[in-house]
Amino acid sequence: METLTDLDRLGDQIAELSAHLDAATAQLLDLIREFDARSGWNTGFRSCAAWLSWRIGLDLGAARERVRVARALGTLPRLAHALARGELSYAKVRALTRVATPDTEERLLAVGKAGTAEHVERIVRGWRQVDRQAEARQTARRHAGRALHVYQDEDGMVIIRGRLAPEVGAVVMKALDAARETLYQRSRETAGDTVIEDVPAETPTMAQQQADALALVAETALHHGIDPGVPGDRYQVVVHVDAPVLADTDAPGQSILEDGTHVPAETCRRLACDASRVVMRHDAHGHVVEVGARTRTIPPALRRALDHRDRGCRFPGCGLPSGQGHHVRHWANGGPTTLSNLALLCRRHHRAVHEEGYRVDRQPDGALRFRRPDGELLPAVPPPATVPVDPVEVLRARHDAQGLRVHARTSMPGWLGERLDVGWAIDVLHPLAAG
Repeated sequence: METLTDLDRLGDQIAELSAHLDAATAQLLDLIREFDARSGWNTGFRSCAAWLSWRIGLDLGAARERVRVARALGTLPRLAHALARGELSYAKVRALTRVATPDTEERLLAVGKAGTAEHVERIVRGWRQVDRQAEARQTARRHAGRALHVYQDEDGMVIIRGRLAPEVGAVVMKALDAARETLYQRSRETAGDTVIEDVPAETPTMAQQQADALALVAETALHHGIDPGVPGDRYQVVVHVDAPVLADTDAPGQSILEDGTHVPAETCRRLACDASRVVMRHDAHGHVVEVGARTRTIPPALRRALDHRDRGCRFPGCGLPSGQGHHVRHWANGGPTTLSNLALLCRRHHRAVHEEGYRVDRQPDGALRFRRPDGELLPAVPPPATVPVDPVEVLRARHDAQGLRVHARTSMPGWLGERLDVGWAIDVLHPLAAG
């Protein structure tokens, strides 16, 4: 039969090792913060969290939380030091970094040292409630301050001035932008149909354009019965590229946007992977002699099959659910638009494969193989890191060499068993609680 002393000793070993692991976690977070700051993850990955998920096997949500805590500790030295000494658990620090600022860090550190993990979570929830209430009060004040004044001046002109909530103002500015664009297009069409003999009128100032745009917005709203309708695509990007350029990026020829802006040939190849295309033939003098019908590079039925098969971006460590169809062998080089020659890539990684030097090919067994610009293979699952035979002893020896003395009571809270009064604690701790 086990004695109480034996069980106490086992419990002390658990507490001591947990404190060692928390101290090691602090070192890990330091490395993650530096790696993130230096963009070490920017080797084809969308974020530091995506790289962590791929490299060390973390769930993406857990990886995002590690990056968040690592960044937060960069401005919270007291919490970072307590974690590095094994005095606070990672769970407590993770909770405290959701609300701590350099001004409130010291008092929250005291909460972490005095209370259990449950106490800390309850304090943080109460703290965030006060934050939300303060934010709600600020929002309410801004909302109450909204106003629009419309009145007529002595000469009959109507004057409009007002204050709008940020999100409402953003909608209004977008509507004015769209209206100005519409008016600009109309003026171009009118000018194209009119023989101008006199000197053209001066271009309206921005203020005048805004006034005209507001009138169009009002007319359109009244015409449609104040129904916002369904938003659609406002813009379509048109790229003119010579066929030889698509087949060989080093070939001479044009590769330009509608306004004449040059676009890299590899960008054109990326856009052409999954887009509508119109084939135009020119004579020796550059005149258009034939215009083909617009066709989709990847037909809808094939696109549905591609989405069903790949179920997200195929780039290692990504998996975003939506993406663009990529021709493993480009159709301009004779690659067929078939399911076996297609792969789904998100916008970020489609660009990486075309413009950033990454390469992808399909193996005989159907698997995709990605390579970095330097030619090194980028595996879907990286090899595991080398682990010593006795990692616990290595961890203890490392901490001993750093002068870190960790024992079974290092992370024990100062709580004596009294009931936690969250309301009183928040009133005392939170600088905005009195408001």
